[in-house]
Amino acid sequence: MTAIRTKRSLAARAADVFLSDYFIFYLCIAFIIVLAPFLPVLIAPANAVNIMSNMWPLLIVAIGQTFVLAIGGIDLSQGAVMAVTAVIGAMLITLAVDPVTFMRTPLWGLILTEQGGPLAGVTGGVLLALVMMLLAAVLIGLFNGASVALFDLPPFMVTLVTMMTLSAFALWLTQSGNIANLPDDFTRLGRGDLVSVYFGAKEESQLARRQVYSFVTFPMVIALIMAFLAHIILNRTVFGARVLAIGMNRKAAVISGIPVRRIVIAVFVLSAVCAMIGGLLYSARLEAGRPTLGGGTFLLDVIAASVIGGTSLFGGKAKIIWTFFGVLFYVLMSSALSAMNLSAFQIDMVKGGIILGAALLDVFRTWLKRERLQ
Repeated sequence: MTAIRTKRSLAARAADVFLSDYFIFYLCIAFIIVLAPFLPVLIAPANAVNIMSNMWPLLIVAIGQTFVLAIGGIDLSQGAVMAVTAVIGAMLITLAVDPVTFMRTPLWGLILTEQGGPLAGVTGGVLLALVMMLLAAVLIGLFNGASVALFDLPPFMVTLVTMMTLSAFALWLTQSGNIANLPDDFTRLGRGDLVSVYFGAKEESQLARRQVYSFVTFPMVIALIMAFLAHIILNRTVFGARVLAIGMNRKAAVISGIPVRRIVIAVFVLSAVCAMIGGLLYSARLEAGRPTLGGGTFLLDVIAASVIGGTSLFGGKAKIIWTFFGVLFYVLMSSALSAMNLSAFQIDMVKGGIILGAALLDVFRTWLKRERLQ
């Protein structure tokens, strides 16, 4: 009898851990413990810095996607928003461009010249460029949100069209060229170092060599502040409660008097703004406005990171802390796959399996919670 009670107690504790908000965080720890002996590079300081530098912009974009998923929608245009806003900002503040590369662009002579963009070297030019990027993101978000809320168009179709249009527009504006020579005030946003940590004194030619790593950066501060604010908004405010209510049952939300259309529009605007900020940090880090930014499998990375954390693809269930842990696990997994020297095809196959596994995990956790409540 005692053995049976002990087994039930252990099973109950295992279920508590499995249903905990910190389950994915525990999974991250287990992931590191299991793989570290075989992949020592995974816990090396340089790799830790690389993981964090990849994590912060992805987290910001995933925060916006979390809000959209919470209402039962999806935003496929985030990558394109990143690209077009990054190009707009870079065109305004670039200090110089190569005429051979850009003289065929539609804005040559109007916005772009050999001397750079119209805000190059202007006091407060970077700030004005950021405002223009923000304005573009808000307009895109308004279009997506209004199309979904006012015309009852499927979010998948609306944002797919927006993605295709904006991606082509960014390539057309730059003729597929990367806009470099950005001012230091801009690039510092992606590389700015607030706290450095020194590691390892290695003897080399009788001289001690120390390596310095940037552990607290501007992207880290920006991402954590946005995550904290998003957590408060989604889980501690009336707006957040309404977002989740719409995801649970939109018809019931309408009947109960929730301004569903306004909430939906606001959520898509928020998603576009988050994509813009993420694109800003990537552009600042790469020191160039790239029309291909956010392309490839980036959108899958964003959705996968959100879903892995526990946000439901069916709406009504989302927490920012879940997204934070999901992004952490996804970046850790990507780093480990790269360290295994797998091909890009193999990595994408594994990522696809992870996304499917996360969806199945969400279904199983939902079922288990219902069983415990009965």
